[in-house]
Amino acid sequence: MTSHDGTLRVLSTSDLAGIDISLADVVETVEGAYRTLHAGRSDNPRKLTVKPEDGHSVSYAMLGRDGTRDVVAVKTSYKHGLDKSRDQQHYYTTLTLYDDVTGLPVAMMDCSRIGSLRTPAVSALVARECARPGARSALVIGTGTQGRLALPFLLTTLPGLERLMVFGTHTEGIAAVRDQLRAHFPDRDVEIVTDVRAAASDADVIVATAGAHTPAAVEAAWLKPGALSILVGHGLAPSTLHRADRVIATSEAQMHVTGTDMADAEGELPAVDAEFPPVLAGLTVGRHHAEERIFAYNSGLVVTDIALGHRFAQLALARNLGTEVALWK
Repeated sequence: MTSHDGTLRVLSTSDLAGIDISLADVVETVEGAYRTLHAGRSDNPRKLTVKPEDGHSVSYAMLGRDGTRDVVAVKTSYKHGLDKSRDQQHYYTTLTLYDDVTGLPVAMMDCSRIGSLRTPAVSALVARECARPGARSALVIGTGTQGRLALPFLLTTLPGLERLMVFGTHTEGIAAVRDQLRAHFPDRDVEIVTDVRAAASDADVIVATAGAHTPAAVEAAWLKPGALSILVGHGLAPSTLHRADRVIATSEAQMHVTGTDMADAEGELPAVDAEFPPVLAGLTVGRHHAEERIFAYNSGLVVTDIALGHRFAQLALARNLGTEVALWK
């Protein structure tokens, strides 16, 4: 599956857009990446970040190795215009894969679709492991890239959900959320809410994916007993973290890099009670009792990007998609 020596297979947004992959396949791939990491067969170092003083952009670099696939990869992420409205922002992310058996490159690809699938799949796995027994209602805050597939993935791991709610401030985003839900679950619809406090007080699961300019800021006092709050972007106030009965993080180290906006007045973050990989592996419980209010921080791990990116590369190369670039010739 590797490129020829001296060349690199480049997979564009359009190359990857037409590849079909089921939500269940994505969940299984992401879950496998977590289990391999917990078993000590993969490496996921702490991400690096740079941000100018005025905060107009942010960049991340992530390196990892997948021990199941024998693949090494580097992911880059760059977002510009954080001080502007969403339609004026620019976001670019790439993933470059190398075969650690042959030593040859596999592919370089746009990572936007991979991220749009991986992140809600992780949230859905967190919900499966940490939501209160018999969870029936879910609220998604935000209708951007991460919010649009949040409900379909939640229904994949928690099919018993009955009330599905979304809060958003962008008409086109709300329409996209509804379209994605119907595409995957034609018999289901989403309730568009405007009262965030009322919706949050009824939700068993809250997934906050909104951008930094969202007016939503769910407070701990609004949450019902047993509520699970999952933070991906914005939409939760720091109190949901600091007053939680239990704190779960995909990576405590990454939470301290990307979660500083949730710090208290002294600039401190509370200790994490458990990281998610051992929860998924069954070595520690997701929740102790039904009334426990849980805060979960989903920062994403590059090993999940590698696993899903490798799957997409396999499917793309089998169809001879992409462009060979003689990068090293």
